[in-house]
Amino acid sequence: MKKLLMTLALSIFTLIGFAQEKGSWYIGTGDITNVAWTEWSVSPTVGYGIMDNLMVGMTVAQADSTVDMEMDFHARYYMKGYFAYVSTDGIGTEGMKIGAGKMFTFRNNVYIDPKVVYDTGMKTTNLSLGFGFKF
Repeated sequence: MKKLLMTLALSIFTLIGFAQEKGSWYIGTGDITNVAWTEWSVSPTVGYGIMDNLMVGMTVAQADSTVDMEMDFHARYYMKGYFAYVSTDGIGTEGMKIGAGKMFTFRNNVYIDPKVVYDTGMKTTNLSLGFGFKF
């Protein structure tokens, strides 16, 4: 069922409108997530615009040296500066994250993208903040 939902979500993203440019690269932090006021997580990410309005990417995260490195794959569909967001833990659909946000682009292609994300595995909703470069 989760694979069906993921396939359906990605299919919907590819069928609706155009705004971000095909061929654009996104390099940034992925997410700076506030777990607790004393614990922060920064995850490097890279993304590529595979078609207008649709970006796919990968995020690498490692909380500390005692935890294995994790790779998450994500897709964003852009509409008028806003985006819908889907992320998976690795290749499977366990722990899928679904969200929405807005990308703000500043001088020299620097961007910041606050978003609200629902984690289906943990059943929590979080605020996330990413930033980086778009070229």
